Amino acid sequence: MEPKKENRQDRIQVLTTLDQNYLPRLQVLLTSIYLNDPGEQADIWLMHSRIPDDALAPVSELCRLFGFGFRAIQIDGSSFQGAPVSRQYPKEMYYRLLASQFLPDDIHRIIYLDPDILVINSLRPLWDMDMEGNLFAAASHTGITELANNINQIRLETDHDYYNSGVLLMDLDRAREEISAGEIFDYVKEHGKELLLPDQDVLNALYGRRTMDLDDAVWNYDTRNYNTYLLRSTGVCDMDWVMKNTSVLHFCGRSKPWQKGYIHRFGILYKHYMELTRRYINCAGQDRSFR
Repeated sequence: MEPKKENRQDRIQVLTTLDQNYLPRLQVLLTSIYLNDPGEQADIWLMHSRIPDDALAPVSELCRLFGFGFRAIQIDGSSFQGAPVSRQYPKEMYYRLLASQFLPDDIHRIIYLDPDILVINSLRPLWDMDMEGNLFAAASHTGITELANNINQIRLETDHDYYNSGVLLMDLDRAREEISAGEIFDYVKEHGKELLLPDQDVLNALYGRRTMDLDDAVWNYDTRNYNTYLLRSTGVCDMDWVMKNTSVLHFCGRSKPWQKGYIHRFGILYKHYMELTRRYINCAGQDRSFR
């Protein structure tokens, strides 16, 4: 289902990047968006390298069921000639930072979401947010102290918070004017040995000063750190507060809620959305191998 060109300004545009193994995660993300903002119009954009069309068909059908537009953009490897690419730095790491070069010119802003996310309240306030002339809006996961920020500031020689790249509001018009693929490639060539989380480090090093700060408790809640949020807010951000006010739950880290043995607090909520997604897929008559 192609995203509608008319009235795109009114439709929330959502971008993600992933490989074929993460398609079930995308389906859960789509279900959470649909259920927690009934009637909201959205277009879903997927940038990928080599996902076959038949593997994308269930995602396309789910979007049709939800009334979302869907477009998968396969990125030609020739677009990254001259880019530092290795096992540690696959070309996919550049996709979100260079999204403005691959998306249609009539899309002026977009919300990037990692696929390991649940949306539990409306994305509309983020979509309508005044970006104050910045390229990006993002949240930092600072914890109770500023220790992590301080370490990353020293490591990357920056003077701003260290932003998580899993949720980004992007001004695509400004990005088309200001973001250069050559600048990104040159930075990775020069600093590759220093980068721990390559695309996130590049975002912070090159564009951190052009990034507006978001409240992570609302827009990029690290699900591993419930107690941290509770302590940092002196008890305000309890579970009731999260369910009412948080829009984006981000399942950061290596341990994921769809894996056996996941111990963190929001795992059962994710499994609930997995089951709801399974029901929608079955209703649509799609492959029942969803996992």
